[in-house]
Amino acid sequence: MDEPLWQGRGLAAQLLVVFDLLGTFVFALSGAAAGVKNRLDLFGLMFLSFAAGNAGGVARDVLIGAVPPAAIRDWKYVTVSVVAGLVMFLWSPGINLRSWPVLVFDAAGLSLFAVTGTQKALSFGLHPMMAALMGMLTGIGGGMLRDLLVRETPLVLQADIYAVAALAAGVLVATGHTLQLPLSGFLIAGALLCFWLRMMSLYRGWHLPRPLAHSEQE
Repeated sequence: MDEPLWQGRGLAAQLLVVFDLLGTFVFALSGAAAGVKNRLDLFGLMFLSFAAGNAGGVARDVLIGAVPPAAIRDWKYVTVSVVAGLVMFLWSPGINLRSWPVLVFDAAGLSLFAVTGTQKALSFGLHPMMAALMGMLTGIGGGMLRDLLVRETPLVLQADIYAVAALAAGVLVATGHTLQLPLSGFLIAGALLCFWLRMMSLYRGWHLPRPLAHSEQE
């Protein structure tokens, strides 16, 4: 199946490609930063960079039938991942490797991937609701694999808002598609919404409801 929107030359098509490559870059940076934090060697850091930057998109492409996945078919995704890994490797002594840079990179990648993943699923004919879920999968896939590879609990399984932020962005993009409104504005609005929700969950402590502990129930 071809991808007329992604291969087009219009503003929306160009914006999708730019968002997808930027999402790959910032997620790859977050993967490389996690590699530096865990003192991996150069190969391990590069592997983690590629995995974080591309796992979500690969999973999405396989599920919607866009095979071979773009991360394997298009050299730009590998190049962007390698560049991100090298940037983090070379400049890591001058970078504060506390958790916040990794979380900011992660939030940016989550936002960009949520909207591009949703739109790509829509372009392959998925129902808007399922396309929004594919956008969420695109956003959370790379971060989940990154965290698992360095033996950390994936952010998506923790209490603060993560997958819900990506889903909100996907729903916004899918809504714009359903209403046949200009795509570019909804891509930008969806990415900003996801980033804002994610950062607010970090700095304001926003989270989904949690079950009460046994001691709190008594």
